[in-house]
Amino acid sequence: MTLRSFAASAALIVLGLTGAGLTGAGLTSAVLPATAGEMARTQDAPFAVAAAQASAPDFVGLGNWFNSAPLKLADLRGKVVLVNFWTHGCVNCVNTLPHVTELYAKYKDRGFVVVGIHTPEFPFERSASNVQAALKRHGITYPVAQDNDSQTWNAWHNQYWPAQYIVDQNGKVVFQHAGEGQYQEIDRTVGRLLNAAS
Repeated sequence: MTLRSFAASAALIVLGLTGAGLTGAGLTSAVLPATAGEMARTQDAPFAVAAAQASAPDFVGLGNWFNSAPLKLADLRGKVVLVNFWTHGCVNCVNTLPHVTELYAKYKDRGFVVVGIHTPEFPFERSASNVQAALKRHGITYPVAQDNDSQTWNAWHNQYWPAQYIVDQNGKVVFQHAGEGQYQEIDRTVGRLLNAAS
Protein backbone atom coordinates (compact mmCIF):
# COMPACT_ATOMS: atom_id res chain seq x y z
CA MET A 1 0.00 0.00 0.00
CA THR A 2 1.44 3.37 -0.96
CA LEU A 3 1.64 6.35 1.38
CA ARG A 4 -1.03 8.01 -0.76
CA SER A 5 -3.56 5.24 -0.45
CA PHE A 6 -2.75 4.70 3.23
CA ALA A 7 -3.32 8.38 4.08
CA ALA A 8 -6.51 8.52 2.01
CA SER A 9 -7.84 5.27 3.47
CA ALA A 10 -7.12 6.38 7.03
CA ALA A 11 -8.94 9.67 6.48
CA LEU A 12 -11.93 7.88 4.94
CA ILE A 13 -12.09 5.48 7.88
CA VAL A 14 -11.99 8.37 10.37
CA LEU A 15 -14.73 10.17 8.44
CA GLY A 16 -16.82 7.01 8.31
CA LEU A 17 -16.41 6.30 12.02
CA THR A 18 -17.23 9.84 13.05
CA GLY A 19 -20.06 10.20 10.56
CA ALA A 20 -18.60 13.55 9.64
CA GLY A 21 -19.97 15.13 6.52
CA LEU A 22 -17.83 17.92 5.18
CA THR A 23 -19.63 20.78 3.54
CA GLY A 24 -18.42 24.26 2.85
CA ALA A 25 -20.59 27.29 3.39
CA GLY A 26 -22.14 28.33 0.12
CA LEU A 27 -20.84 25.29 -1.76
CA THR A 28 -23.03 22.81 -3.54
CA SER A 29 -20.64 19.91 -3.09
CA ALA A 30 -18.68 18.66 -0.15
CA VAL A 31 -14.95 18.53 -0.51
CA LEU A 32 -14.57 14.83 0.09
CA PRO A 33 -12.22 12.41 -1.58
CA ALA A 34 -14.09 10.16 -3.99
CA THR A 35 -11.55 7.35 -3.94
CA ALA A 36 -8.81 6.10 -1.71
CA GLY A 37 -6.11 6.94 -4.27
CA GLU A 38 -6.32 10.70 -3.89
CA MET A 39 -3.49 12.58 -2.30
CA ALA A 40 -3.63 15.71 -0.24
CA ARG A 41 -0.96 18.22 -1.19
CA THR A 42 -0.17 18.89 2.46
CA GLN A 43 -0.13 16.16 5.05
CA ASP A 44 -1.01 18.30 8.07
CA ALA A 45 -4.70 18.60 7.09
CA PRO A 46 -5.29 15.88 4.51
CA PHE A 47 -9.01 16.34 3.97
CA ALA A 48 -9.80 19.82 5.23
CA VAL A 49 -12.63 21.70 3.57
CA ALA A 50 -11.46 24.72 1.64
CA ALA A 51 -13.01 27.94 2.87
CA ALA A 52 -15.81 29.35 0.77
CA GLN A 53 -14.52 32.30 -1.17
CA ALA A 54 -16.43 35.43 -2.09
CA SER A 55 -14.34 35.80 -5.24
CA ALA A 56 -12.14 33.30 -7.00
CA PRO A 57 -8.41 33.99 -6.63
CA ASP A 58 -6.54 34.80 -9.80
CA PHE A 59 -4.00 32.57 -11.50
CA VAL A 60 -0.54 33.43 -10.19
CA GLY A 61 3.03 32.24 -10.72
CA LEU A 62 2.19 30.07 -13.69
CA GLY A 63 4.79 28.96 -16.20
CA ASN A 64 3.99 27.57 -19.64
CA TRP A 65 0.49 27.92 -21.05
CA PHE A 66 -0.72 25.32 -23.53
CA ASN A 67 -3.61 25.79 -26.00
CA SER A 68 -3.93 29.45 -25.01
CA ALA A 69 -2.16 32.68 -24.28
CA PRO A 70 -1.87 33.36 -20.52
CA LEU A 71 -5.27 33.98 -18.94
CA LYS A 72 -6.46 36.04 -15.98
CA LEU A 73 -9.79 35.41 -14.28
CA ALA A 74 -10.73 39.07 -14.76
CA ASP A 75 -10.52 38.49 -18.53
CA LEU A 76 -13.00 35.61 -18.18
CA ARG A 77 -15.77 37.63 -16.45
CA GLY A 78 -19.08 36.95 -18.10
CA LYS A 79 -18.11 33.32 -18.71
CA VAL A 80 -18.57 30.20 -16.60
CA VAL A 81 -15.14 28.79 -15.75
CA LEU A 82 -14.17 25.32 -14.55
CA VAL A 83 -10.76 25.41 -12.89
CA ASN A 84 -9.40 21.86 -12.85
CA PHE A 85 -6.34 21.10 -10.69
CA TRP A 86 -4.61 17.97 -11.91
CA THR A 87 -1.32 16.33 -12.74
CA HIS A 88 -0.67 13.83 -15.51
CA GLY A 89 0.88 11.23 -13.19
CA CYS A 90 -2.24 10.97 -11.00
CA VAL A 91 -4.54 8.07 -11.92
CA ASN A 92 -7.56 9.77 -10.35
CA CYS A 93 -6.84 12.92 -12.38
CA VAL A 94 -6.54 10.92 -15.59
CA ASN A 95 -9.86 9.20 -14.83
CA THR A 96 -11.62 12.59 -14.70
CA LEU A 97 -10.17 13.92 -17.96
CA PRO A 98 -12.71 12.30 -20.34
CA HIS A 99 -15.50 13.96 -18.35
CA VAL A 100 -13.79 17.35 -18.32
CA THR A 101 -13.07 17.23 -22.07
CA GLU A 102 -16.69 16.13 -22.77
CA LEU A 103 -18.01 19.00 -20.67
CA TYR A 104 -15.76 21.44 -22.51
CA ALA A 105 -16.93 20.15 -25.92
CA LYS A 106 -20.57 20.37 -24.83
CA TYR A 107 -20.53 23.96 -23.54
CA LYS A 108 -17.50 25.76 -25.03
CA ASP A 109 -19.62 27.58 -27.62
CA ARG A 110 -22.01 28.85 -24.94
CA GLY A 111 -19.61 30.87 -22.79
CA PHE A 112 -17.89 28.06 -20.89
CA VAL A 113 -14.14 27.85 -20.36
CA VAL A 114 -12.04 25.12 -18.73
CA VAL A 115 -8.67 26.11 -17.33
CA GLY A 116 -6.47 23.19 -16.36
CA ILE A 117 -3.95 23.97 -13.65
CA HIS A 118 -1.24 21.31 -13.87
CA THR A 119 0.40 21.22 -10.43
CA PRO A 120 3.06 18.48 -10.25
CA GLU A 121 3.75 16.22 -7.32
CA PHE A 122 6.81 14.43 -8.72
CA PRO A 123 9.83 15.78 -10.66
CA PHE A 124 8.89 14.07 -13.97
CA GLU A 125 5.55 15.93 -13.89
CA ARG A 126 7.37 19.28 -14.03
CA SER A 127 8.56 18.75 -17.61
CA ALA A 128 6.75 20.86 -20.23
CA SER A 129 7.27 18.15 -22.85
CA ASN A 130 5.67 15.54 -20.56
CA VAL A 131 2.67 17.83 -19.98
CA GLN A 132 2.40 18.49 -23.72
CA ALA A 133 2.47 14.73 -24.42
CA ALA A 134 -0.28 14.17 -21.82
CA LEU A 135 -2.45 16.86 -23.42
CA LYS A 136 -2.09 15.15 -26.79
CA ARG A 137 -2.66 11.67 -25.33
CA HIS A 138 -5.90 12.76 -23.62
CA GLY A 139 -7.20 15.02 -26.40
CA ILE A 140 -7.13 18.14 -24.24
CA THR A 141 -7.69 21.31 -26.27
CA TYR A 142 -8.74 23.70 -23.48
CA PRO A 143 -6.18 26.02 -21.83
CA VAL A 144 -3.75 24.38 -19.42
CA ALA A 145 -1.04 26.14 -17.39
CA GLN A 146 1.92 24.69 -15.53
CA ASP A 147 1.90 25.53 -11.83
CA ASN A 148 5.33 24.06 -11.04
CA ASP A 149 5.82 26.26 -7.96
CA SER A 150 2.27 25.60 -6.64
CA GLN A 151 1.52 29.32 -6.49
CA THR A 152 -1.97 29.06 -8.00
CA TRP A 153 -2.56 25.87 -5.99
CA ASN A 154 -1.75 27.83 -2.81
CA ALA A 155 -3.73 30.92 -3.84
CA TRP A 156 -6.81 28.70 -4.20
CA HIS A 157 -6.04 26.85 -0.92
CA ASN A 158 -6.35 23.65 -2.89
CA GLN A 159 -5.24 20.37 -1.31
CA TYR A 160 -6.35 17.61 -3.67
CA TRP A 161 -5.70 15.99 -7.03
CA PRO A 162 -7.97 16.27 -8.88
CA ALA A 163 -10.09 19.21 -7.76
CA GLN A 164 -12.69 21.12 -9.71
CA TYR A 165 -13.93 24.64 -8.98
CA ILE A 166 -16.77 26.28 -10.90
CA VAL A 167 -16.58 30.06 -11.11
CA ASP A 168 -19.71 31.93 -12.16
CA GLN A 169 -19.96 34.85 -14.56
CA ASN A 170 -19.29 37.30 -11.70
CA GLY A 171 -16.05 35.61 -10.62
CA LYS A 172 -17.51 33.80 -7.58
CA VAL A 173 -16.70 30.19 -6.69
CA VAL A 174 -20.12 28.53 -6.62
CA PHE A 175 -19.14 24.85 -6.60
CA GLN A 176 -16.13 22.78 -5.68
CA HIS A 177 -15.40 19.09 -5.65
CA ALA A 178 -12.31 17.02 -4.98
CA GLY A 179 -11.69 13.65 -6.55
CA GLU A 180 -13.53 11.58 -9.11
CA GLY A 181 -17.27 11.62 -9.54
CA GLN A 182 -19.94 14.30 -9.26
CA TYR A 183 -19.88 14.51 -13.07
CA GLN A 184 -23.65 14.97 -13.43
CA GLU A 185 -23.72 17.59 -10.68
CA ILE A 186 -20.87 19.49 -12.33
CA ASP A 187 -22.68 19.32 -15.69
CA ARG A 188 -25.97 20.51 -14.11
CA THR A 189 -24.22 23.38 -12.34
CA VAL A 190 -22.52 24.58 -15.53
CA GLY A 191 -25.75 24.21 -17.54
CA ARG A 192 -27.76 26.07 -14.91
CA LEU A 193 -25.28 28.96 -14.84
CA LEU A 194 -25.20 29.20 -18.63
CA ASN A 195 -29.01 29.06 -18.90
CA ALA A 196 -29.38 31.79 -16.28
CA ALA A 197 -27.19 34.03 -18.43
CA SER A 198 -29.23 33.36 -21.60
